[in-house]
Amino acid sequence: MSHSLTAFELLLQIDRRCRLLGADLPSQPTHRDSWSGIGFRLGEHWYVAPMGEVSEVLHEPRYTSLPGVKPWVRGVANLRGRLLPLMDLCGFFGHELSSVRKQRRVLVVDNEEVFAGLLVDEVLGLQHFAQGSLEPVAPGHLDGPESAFVQGGFPGDRQWQVFSPFAVTRSPGFMDVAV
Repeated sequence: MSHSLTAFELLLQIDRRCRLLGADLPSQPTHRDSWSGIGFRLGEHWYVAPMGEVSEVLHEPRYTSLPGVKPWVRGVANLRGRLLPLMDLCGFFGHELSSVRKQRRVLVVDNEEVFAGLLVDEVLGLQHFAQGSLEPVAPGHLDGPESAFVQGGFPGDRQWQVFSPFAVTRSPGFMDVAV
């Protein structure tokens, strides 16, 4: 007399075999002990923004210029039905934006009441660093207005400075766009 299995019993057998065969597979490495952020360049300086502070990275979109605003306010763009104010981050800090337009990118920041696009010279993708390697900013190491938004740095071949887009959008000068 043959014993036929029910569908449930058959699924249990398959589950057991999969677990036995899967026991020998190596586990996937985890990056829990690493810090990740979006790397970008402003002039000759390299920055990394915390992952939670950049909601999206875009190519420089077509935009409409606005009258009566400071020169670093590029205009507004339509981002999926939402008006995205475009701010030239280099211009905000008093520097010249790169003339190579195809490398420029927009870091989209959506924080509390502020929805804005920060135009940067170049985005270098996702950067990973060892969690404990963040060093505080040494006094006198940074100069210029952008130093107020730097929270530390990661040493290496390239000195990556941790830059907070949220802090920029909360600064009084950022919201003062009228001429």
